[in-house]
Order: sequence, then C-alpha cells, then structure tokens
Amino acid sequence: MSEIKTDKLTGTSTAGSILVTGEGNSTTTNLQQGLAKAWVNFDGTASGATIRDSFNVSSSDDDATGRYGINVTNSFANNDFSAVGTSSVSGSYTTYNIGDGSNDHATTGIPKMQIARADSQAPQDVHIIQMQFCGDLA
Repeated sequence: MSEIKTDKLTGTSTAGSILVTGEGNSTTTNLQQGLAKAWVNFDGTASGATIRDSFNVSSSDDDATGRYGINVTNSFANNDFSAVGTSSVSGSYTTYNIGDGSNDHATTGIPKMQIARADSQAPQDVHIIQMQFCGDLA
C-alpha cells in the first residue's frame, strides 16, 4: 500500500480545484466542494453558549432563550451555503427544531438560529447543539 505525505494539494489546471474519482470509476467529485467549511459543537445552556470544539468558528453567542449566533472566522462567498444540525437535551427524547432565527438569510456569515421544541414550538436552551456548514468561502 502506498502512502502520500504532503502539506498542500494543488490542482494542475486550476490551483483550487482537485477532482476525486468516485466508486466504480464513473463519476468525479470536486474535493473542495465536498468539504464542510465550518462546524461547531456547543452547549446552549452554558453562559455565552460555550463552544466545545469547532472549525472555522471564532465564537458563539447566547442572544435569548433558544436563540444563538455563530460567528465564522472566514466568511462565505455568498448566502447560498447550506447548514445542517442537531440539538438535544441530556436525558430527553423530545424533538427540537433548528431554524433561521433571523428570518433573513442575506449574509455571508451564519444567520442567527433558534432552537424550539417540535411539539410546542417554544424556544428552549439545549445542552448539545451541533452544526455543519457547506458552501464557497470568500
């Protein structure tokens, strides 16, 4: 088995574009497009929404019950990025929804989010919030 060790990969035709051949050798994926550009795991019940671990996230803030902000280190190129996340309260089987708490996605940063109980839509602080963001960085 071969091993490659390097600190930097650069495409030959376009420096920022590297294609990876998929299973079955029938499709290719652009490596940069397939990477999460930011992610965060934080405690929504802690003072200031304490970050446990993250990538490309400079800070988080607790704006109100169930309402949080995430600040990225490197902004997105436009507002067409995607976000996915989960949230839970320790020992609870209640379902929680994560929504865009600002109702305004016109930003290259991450908009405010709101965590609410699925059954009542009541905002609630939760122990575990995990988010991933994919898109083009500026």
